[in-house]
Amino acid sequence: MFRHQRFSDQSPRLSTMEVEQEKVNMSKELSADAASYRCSACHGDEDWGLSHPMRGRAKSRSLSAAPAPASTKEFRRTRSLHGPCPVTTFGPKACVLQNPQTIMHIQDPASQRLTWNKSPKSVLVIKKIRDASLLQPFKELCMYLMEENNMIVYVEKKVLEDPAIVSDDSFGPVKRKFCTFREDYDDISNQIDLIICLGGDGTLLYASSLFQGSVPPVMAFHLGSLGFLTPFNFENFQSQVTQVIQGNAAVVLRSRLKVRVVKELRGKMAIPNGISENGVLATDLDTEVGKQVMQYQVLNEVVIDRGPSSYLSNVDVYLDGHLITTVQGDGVIVSTPTGSTAYAAAAGASMIHPNVPAIMITPICPHSLSFRPIVVPAGVELKIMLSPEARNTAWVSFDGRKRQEIRHGDSISITTSCYPLPSICVRDPVSDWFESLAQCLHWNVRKKQAHFPEEEEEEV
Repeated sequence: MFRHQRFSDQSPRLSTMEVEQEKVNMSKELSADAASYRCSACHGDEDWGLSHPMRGRAKSRSLSAAPAPASTKEFRRTRSLHGPCPVTTFGPKACVLQNPQTIMHIQDPASQRLTWNKSPKSVLVIKKIRDASLLQPFKELCMYLMEENNMIVYVEKKVLEDPAIVSDDSFGPVKRKFCTFREDYDDISNQIDLIICLGGDGTLLYASSLFQGSVPPVMAFHLGSLGFLTPFNFENFQSQVTQVIQGNAAVVLRSRLKVRVVKELRGKMAIPNGISENGVLATDLDTEVGKQVMQYQVLNEVVIDRGPSSYLSNVDVYLDGHLITTVQGDGVIVSTPTGSTAYAAAAGASMIHPNVPAIMITPICPHSLSFRPIVVPAGVELKIMLSPEARNTAWVSFDGRKRQEIRHGDSISITTSCYPLPSICVRDPVSDWFESLAQCLHWNVRKKQAHFPEEEEEEV
């Protein structure tokens, strides 16, 4: 409007055609500006290009005067601080039941319900390996799914190689009906409608690692040691599984971290079997710029530590392109709200409900009396690199797996993924979480203080 008014003042005799052309030009400019502020995660732009290493917008008062390396352009935010809108379709057939009374596009966490576009037909059963106590529950569950519900059951190949299963002749007819896969070789991400875990929290983390995109709904039975993330008991599994298959269940969307590791190419870096992670072909090798790029979806935490070195780890942490701190200690944990009750809790961080959109930064044994854990918005982008003054390399792991060394020039970029893990609840997300705090971590368990006897109360 300002440009049009100024143009009209200077040229009052413009024709109608020229005025309309000016409006079209202004509309194109506004559309280009609006496009630059689109949320990339919500509009399907999930890939991070090497030509745009960081995203954000310069603020009038920055956290630090030092920008991230290899970033020469002005920072402009391209996503909400609340993080990307989570994808609410889980696998081929499941999604969140939409509530017509939803305000804006955010539902009340307690009202999130699972529904199916079509009846689920394929189920992935994940069993804790090398645990003899799980063999009988595993057999009962698989026979129930196949015979009673006529479902296709997928299992990992090494599960069926257990000697106890191999020697069980009565289980032979059922075993021949299994569909098997091998981790890092077979991609089953588009073939699974439902995931059922038998074991502890590690089975849920393993299920997350198998799906680098959309994750099918996960039903986790508590048959392990801790079981903070596995709320279901196995005693009455038939009725519970039937209820889930019918679509009558609450679900909590556990946010994950999208992690991008960029490494300098140093000599010959062999990639085993041509596979990078979880059955995805290693096509992110850009030899032109001398970088090797790997991406991960992380449910609990990314841990950067000093590894076997006796020196302090010395890593720089950037937030939206600005240096916020240098970690000097044993390392740093970047975790999701789900991971806040894992390693981060042991390192002194607060415990955060999975529905809170946030990322936690927790130092590990920092050599500082004032370095407290912090919580940042889910939409920010973190970048972690070795400090130039670092005396040694660092090591990084993702949910305790895929551990690898980080050297000078390498970088780890972390932000909230738009692909959460839909975890099925026994009751609702809030009740289940506090039940796990009480039963698994014994949160705030203390012998109650005795009240005063009546005589003492009268004297006071």
